[in-house]
Amino acid sequence: MSVKHIQNSVKDVIAYVNDNPQEAVSTSPPFVAVMEDDLRCRVTGSNDRSIVTDMPKAVGGGGSAPSPGWLLMAALATCDCTRIKLRAAELGITLDTLEVKTDSVDDDRGLFGLDKSVPAGALSLRTRVKIGATGIEEKVLRDIVDFSVTHSPVADACRRAIPSKVEVRIA
Repeated sequence: MSVKHIQNSVKDVIAYVNDNPQEAVSTSPPFVAVMEDDLRCRVTGSNDRSIVTDMPKAVGGGGSAPSPGWLLMAALATCDCTRIKLRAAELGITLDTLEVKTDSVDDDRGLFGLDKSVPAGALSLRTRVKIGATGIEEKVLRDIVDFSVTHSPVADACRRAIPSKVEVRIA
């Protein structure tokens, strides 16, 4: 898709949301995860799209698919990458280079509850962006990245405490 097409699409969505703010808030369709075998799990979401996860053999999984943590980091990298491309297109800028790398520092003691002071999730996240566009100043590119990672839904969910609850139903 061309930068112009993306730019026009983003412009149309922004205009719609500005004209219809009541339509801006929505509840996502449910994602349903079902354990298939050992630690292999299939999750299905909207439009019957599904993915499979598995855990490494070291913890009893089959290692046949990415782990949920792998998918989280992939979601962070791809969401940031997409948001950067959207922002650049919104500004009419064609990017020649865009690469987003994410990594985390983790402590497995948290996953297994071995130390109450260690969280189950990542201790820290890092995102590295390589970006380039012919004839565009470095400051403009940095501003695009800064805006984008601040407005990336997955990055926001990783950085901000989100109210959540767990409801248990015994089968």
